[in-house]
Amino acid sequence: MDSVTKIVNCMHQAAVSCGLEPPSDEAIKNIIGLSLEHAVATLFPDNANLYPDLIAGYKHQYKHVDVTPTPLFADVELTLARLKAKGVILAVATGKSRAGLERLLTETKLGHYFSATRTSDDAQSKPSPDMLLQLVKELNIDSAEALMIGDTKIDMAMAQAAQMDRVGVTMGVHNAAHLSEFEPLATVDSYQQLSTLLLD
Repeated sequence: MDSVTKIVNCMHQAAVSCGLEPPSDEAIKNIIGLSLEHAVATLFPDNANLYPDLIAGYKHQYKHVDVTPTPLFADVELTLARLKAKGVILAVATGKSRAGLERLLTETKLGHYFSATRTSDDAQSKPSPDMLLQLVKELNIDSAEALMIGDTKIDMAMAQAAQMDRVGVTMGVHNAAHLSEFEPLATVDSYQQLSTLLLD
C-alpha cells in the first residue's frame, strides 16, 4: 500500500501534539519499517519521557484523524494471485502492530494470500532478522529457498542479516540507488515488473 504520505503526516502531528519540532519528511521516511517504539526513539532521541505520548498520538492520528488515502499499488492483487497459483508460499514481515496488520488485511481482503505473518508485536524490530527467521521456521523452509521483497533499506538490511536473497521495489520509500547498497538480486519499479521477474 502507498502509505508513505500518511505515515509522514501522522508523525508530524504526533510531534506537534507533544510540543516538539516535527522531524523532516526524509527523516520520517527513513524510519518506515521499524516498530513504532524504535521509530520514535530514532526520531526523538532526547525526548524519552514523551515516547508513550508520541506513540499514542501517532496511533490516534493514523486511526481516527488523518484521512490521507493509502491505496494499493497497481497490480498488487494480480501479482499475489499469480504467485499463489504457481504454488509460491507468501508471508508478511511488517513493522506494523498485529492489530494494524489485521485491520489492513481485512480492509484490502488480501489476507487469504498469506500463509504466515509477523509483526512488531511478534518479533524483534527490523532490521533484526528475527521476523524472517521465525517465518521460515514456521513454514518449514530454508532461508536459502526464500526471497524477501521490500521497499526500504531497513527491509534490505533485515534480509541481509537473515542471509536471505532479496529484491528491492521502488514504489514505496527508497529508490534503486539506496536499495542497491544491500546487493539485492534486482530492483523493480512496479508490481508488473516484479511479476515478470518472478514468474516469466
